Amino acid sequence: MPLFIDKLAISSPDFVNLERIPENFSADGGNDTPGIAISGAPEGTVEFALIVNDPDAPLANGFTHWVVYGIPADASTLDLSAEGVRVAPNGAGAAVYYGPQPPAGHGQHHYFFHLYALSTPVVGEPTREGFLASYADSIIEVARTVGTFSRD
Repeated sequence: MPLFIDKLAISSPDFVNLERIPENFSADGGNDTPGIAISGAPEGTVEFALIVNDPDAPLANGFTHWVVYGIPADASTLDLSAEGVRVAPNGAGAAVYYGPQPPAGHGQHHYFFHLYALSTPVVGEPTREGFLASYADSIIEVARTVGTFSRD
């Protein structure tokens, strides 16, 4: 299997990679949606998908906090109001951003913001698992940034 790493990059103006996500972006602190910056789209990208997952959650596949499809190939930021952009069900079944809310005392959790450059558009609003199963062959490149959060 080839590696999908080159110039694609994702970052957030709201937190630093591998550092704590501010409280206002947590489920208990306001559930504000973090800003997302995108750069380095590879040739052949027709759209991006963004999936935020907490693999430290005590569930078989972790917990999916955010699923966004239809992000335009020329986007430099995530604009949820852009034509074609749609939010799919998170781990709780709701089509919204659900900020960090690890179990109290469970230690530090890692929130992986994966950005996928795709060669084909995503049809519908599949879950994270459905997307990974159905669109693996359409992934041109993957980038990620990681935030952390804990509740003591």
